[in-house]
Amino acid sequence: MNVFVTGGTGFIGSHLVDSLIDDDKTDKIKCLVRNREKWLEGKSYQKIDGDLHSIRTIEEALHDVDTIVHLAGVVKAPTQKEFDFANVEATEHLVRLANRSGVKKMVILSSLAAAGPSKGKPLAEEDPMKPISMYGRSKKKMEEMIHKVANPDLSVTILRPPAVYGPREDQIYTLFKMMSKGVAPMVGDGEKPELSIIYVQDLIQAIHKSISQKEKGVHTYFVSGDEVTNWNRINEIVQTVLGKKTIPLHIKPDWVKKIAGIVETTATFFGSYPVVNRDKANEMILEWVCNHQKAKKELHYQPRYTLEEGISRTLRWYKKHNWL
Repeated sequence: MNVFVTGGTGFIGSHLVDSLIDDDKTDKIKCLVRNREKWLEGKSYQKIDGDLHSIRTIEEALHDVDTIVHLAGVVKAPTQKEFDFANVEATEHLVRLANRSGVKKMVILSSLAAAGPSKGKPLAEEDPMKPISMYGRSKKKMEEMIHKVANPDLSVTILRPPAVYGPREDQIYTLFKMMSKGVAPMVGDGEKPELSIIYVQDLIQAIHKSISQKEKGVHTYFVSGDEVTNWNRINEIVQTVLGKKTIPLHIKPDWVKKIAGIVETTATFFGSYPVVNRDKANEMILEWVCNHQKAKKELHYQPRYTLEEGISRTLRWYKKHNWL
């Protein structure tokens, strides 16, 4: 198997590349690298210099590739146009190049955000997509585009994970860091809203299962951990693992939006766009729960890590690498 990976330098992608290097079925790994190698530095792969809009470079790199895993994308941007440029247009380029290059398999990472909040019932794949953020809308557009553009002979698996956590992750990490300092910020009372999350190695398993799926056409799956959780439960596990008590800081939904607005305005003034912003705040105050029974049935996906084990492994890694 010769694999072309986008987003390989990132959190999820670097774990995938590690697993592909250890996989006897993998003959060659090519990774598109825009700037720094980051987590891939010193590892056994072929570096392809460029970005998702480097059409000729990607086309040349695909000449002996049978499988593409597309993980790259933008998760924060100030405008819908920027999200669509990175998540829709760039993916369309890649799908069209796969069509022309004779690639047999694509695995493409979407998001639960494309489907929208769950509102009291776990979302299933047949539910209508109702995203509420610019990021979610771009992923919805991306999925719709794939159905229109993908060659009928191409096997495409779209995965929709919820929030992903684990070693090397640097966004949910901010909350873990605050908890390690004794403060546990959470929306509302900590019991609601509920949420699905997934440990990174379970997502890597789902990607490998998807690579093995050879049926032609476009197939879409939610994948998550087995346990629906909330911030009280997460805080409880963090306290146990770290051996520290934390003080819950309950934030009303209206205040989440106000705080996000202040953070966004302040960060933009200094020339950057923050992870916590007005658009993200709209997602943070709602319920995000999905049902992955279809993935269990068709991909034979089964989460291997409990919430306790996943958080424990993550926190131990942060401590070992002096992030906490």
